Amino acid sequence: MFLSSAINQYRIRKIESIGKMTQMTQEEIVANTKTVLQGLEALRVEHVSLMAGLPESRHDTEKSDIVQKNIDSIELGLGEAQVMLALVSHLQNVEAEKQKLRTQVRRLCQENAWLRDELANTQQKLQASEQMVAQLEEEKKHLEFNNSIRKYDENQEQDDGADKPRADPVVELFPEDEQEERHNMSPTPPSQFANQANAGYEIPARLRTLHNLVIQYASQGRYEVAVPLCKQALEDLEKTSGHDHPDVATMLNILALVYRDQNKYKEAANLLNDALTIREKTLGENHPAVAATLNNLAVLYGKRGKYKDAEPLCKRALEIREKVLGTDHPDVAKQLNNLALLCQNQGKYEEVELYYQRALEIYESKLGPDDPNVAKTKNNLASCFLKQGKYKEAEVLYKQVLTRAHEREFGTIDGDNKPIWQVAEEREENKLKNRENTPYGEYGGWHKAAKVDSPTVTTTLKNLGALYRRQGKYEAAETLEDCALRSKKEALDLVKQVKVAQILGSDDKRRSKPTKGTTGSESVESVSMEREDSVKRLSRP
Repeated sequence: MFLSSAINQYRIRKIESIGKMTQMTQEEIVANTKTVLQGLEALRVEHVSLMAGLPESRHDTEKSDIVQKNIDSIELGLGEAQVMLALVSHLQNVEAEKQKLRTQVRRLCQENAWLRDELANTQQKLQASEQMVAQLEEEKKHLEFNNSIRKYDENQEQDDGADKPRADPVVELFPEDEQEERHNMSPTPPSQFANQANAGYEIPARLRTLHNLVIQYASQGRYEVAVPLCKQALEDLEKTSGHDHPDVATMLNILALVYRDQNKYKEAANLLNDALTIREKTLGENHPAVAATLNNLAVLYGKRGKYKDAEPLCKRALEIREKVLGTDHPDVAKQLNNLALLCQNQGKYEEVELYYQRALEIYESKLGPDDPNVAKTKNNLASCFLKQGKYKEAEVLYKQVLTRAHEREFGTIDGDNKPIWQVAEEREENKLKNRENTPYGEYGGWHKAAKVDSPTVTTTLKNLGALYRRQGKYEAAETLEDCALRSKKEALDLVKQVKVAQILGSDDKRRSKPTKGTTGSESVESVSMEREDSVKRLSRP
């Protein structure tokens, strides 16, 4: 009884101590645990000695069982105390490892900050070196260009009195996909700037070098040099000839084109308005140069979303071209395309159809059914049909474009020589019968027909594919879309090869003869406006 009472008292003290442990520190818990461990060990020794001293009678057997149970409880308590001590030791090791890792992190952060400082210093040095190299290259190119045009200027001085009016073509507002991408990524090529300034008169010889430099720098995208040079030319012209002189309008147009390439449409429009006033005053209201300036101004308004302001300018340009060139001239058709696109952005679809159909008739009668403008106009007219929900009419036009392209590439269509849209529809019809459809490439490699000079065909493939997808013809749509991707990849590869060849050949030409600059004459080039692609409009339902 005495032992049972002692054990019970010990258990009570143990429970009380455990309750107090929740408010104790780790060091106090460890010390108390060790004390308890020692007490339990002493009790276990006493119980073992008592157990050994008990006789083996029946009455003593009950006592032995009680003592044995107490010994088991004491050993359990010893085990728990040892587990607590081991856990404390483990926690201490974990905390030490955490402190070690924190120290390493602080050291790595210090090293990282040092490396960042070193990198910043190195980048500053590299930037300074690149600026120096760029400056030296610019000076070198400037000297080379001056040397290359010196001979050209000497030859031009012999023809100062000659006036050589040139045609004033209108560039359509619906560029091909690749052309639009190149326009967004790179400045205007030199050949285009050379054709952007013809109104029937020559730049004076004293300004020709400066004029050529403006074109050269602008074509390279070096606007920080081209703009001051062009402004200097304008200042010299206004001092010598006055503000209301055709040459001033010429330079205003060139500066407007430079601003256009920088997406400064508002500044470009202001310059074109000034040039228009000068040309109307000096050349007359029905001069082709006035029509070209009106068209350029309309396009810039269109780029800024001012379609209502652009439409009357485009209509007036159309009237002038019809008077000067006739109602069935290809340039009139291009102007009709521009006007149709402006009306389409305003939702005037009836007028849009009339303009596109009239332009299509002019192209087919004057340039023939294989002219690229025919296919592009059909694509634009199909886009107008799609916006009105006239899917059948649009589908017919797309198929006409693809059929004509196939005939040019592979000859007359028959049972063994089918255009890609027929192949796509057959694959759609047979998709349930034959899960493993034959690749379209085995039908004659039709995708080769969409070469680099026919991006309109690639656009037609994508548009018709989107239309098929809208109608639930997914197998046919995937066939056309895959064909478009393949043909576009081949076209881009060919473009890269041509560019490499041009770059390699340009050095030889530069050594053999001086670079030919522009004549200083000014033609007006229409700026391409964004065209809404019907592919974006037709999504999978």
